[in-house]
Amino acid sequence: MGTMKQKTHRSYFLLIFCLLLGLVISLIVSVGFGAVSIPPGEVASVIAAQISQSLHLSGYYEELLHSSTAVIILNIRLPRVLMAAVIGAGLAVSGTVMQAVVRNPLADPYILGISSGASVGAAASILLGAFAVLGNYATSAGAFFGAFAASVFVFVVAFSGKGRSSTVKLLLSGMAVSAIGSSFTSFLVYTANDADGIRDVSFWTMGSLASTTWEMLPIPTFTVVILGGFFLTQFRILDVMLLGEESATVLGINSNHFRKIYLVLTACITGIMVATVGTIGFVGLIVPHIMRMFTGSDHRRLTPAAALAGAIFLIWCDVFARIFLDNIELPIGVVTGIIGGPFFIYLMLTKRYGFGGG
Repeated sequence: MGTMKQKTHRSYFLLIFCLLLGLVISLIVSVGFGAVSIPPGEVASVIAAQISQSLHLSGYYEELLHSSTAVIILNIRLPRVLMAAVIGAGLAVSGTVMQAVVRNPLADPYILGISSGASVGAAASILLGAFAVLGNYATSAGAFFGAFAASVFVFVVAFSGKGRSSTVKLLLSGMAVSAIGSSFTSFLVYTANDADGIRDVSFWTMGSLASTTWEMLPIPTFTVVILGGFFLTQFRILDVMLLGEESATVLGINSNHFRKIYLVLTACITGIMVATVGTIGFVGLIVPHIMRMFTGSDHRRLTPAAALAGAIFLIWCDVFARIFLDNIELPIGVVTGIIGGPFFIYLMLTKRYGFGGG
């Protein structure tokens, strides 16, 4: 028994090591892809030079920072790649928690109608000029407000009224709000006369990292680090919630209380992600399922593995989005859908895979 446990621990640490190594390699190599190809060695040298300068260690490849290549790496591609890693990790963690909270393998971070609410807010900002007073942040503010309003409405419907609240009621509430939000967005697009605005709304609703800057990184990064770290400490409760209401009651855990807390926090993560880069589907749905094949359903192992895998997955989806077509960038949500849909079907057809150990 002891030997089996040691083997399991070794396998898990090897998995985490491989994911960490894969993330570092992905961060460096992916920066080199684009209209101008840059070798990984040069990318690493420029990043090292920037770190050296930031630490006031003068003389370390300092001349590299004045080259046009350094401008491309540091000002355009590196913040975009880092944003992809942060968003991927955040969506993967949100999906992992959401699937445990509602005990549904089809749950994803957008289950509370957040994406459709954000779409309404973003469309209102782009096509109607709402939140124009906020300047460049108008679309993000509109999206966040719409996401927040949608999630609040879902909570009110699911946790009030006659009868006890349940995960089924929550799921149905999210579906209803999603349908309403999609209808409102379609109405705004259909009645608009702004061709450029309609194109911007369409592109935004499918997600994009193209406009990422260093100024956009702190808020989503801080959110993912703080709330992701919090969920890492909640693995025992998440494991129990995955077993069901009766098991939680027997173990003295008020699952309804924790469900509300976790749903609010995952809504915060997802709302900020959507407000920053738009709607990017499938990451929070398929990445937790992929990692369960390696870690099982123990959230102490699953959550950090899903975060790392989500970061790697979205980095390479973004690379694919920007190099697949010449002179045209695909919305990253299109790429995640193309990759995620068939892979999810494969997972469902794989006999050795089971959700929640089932």
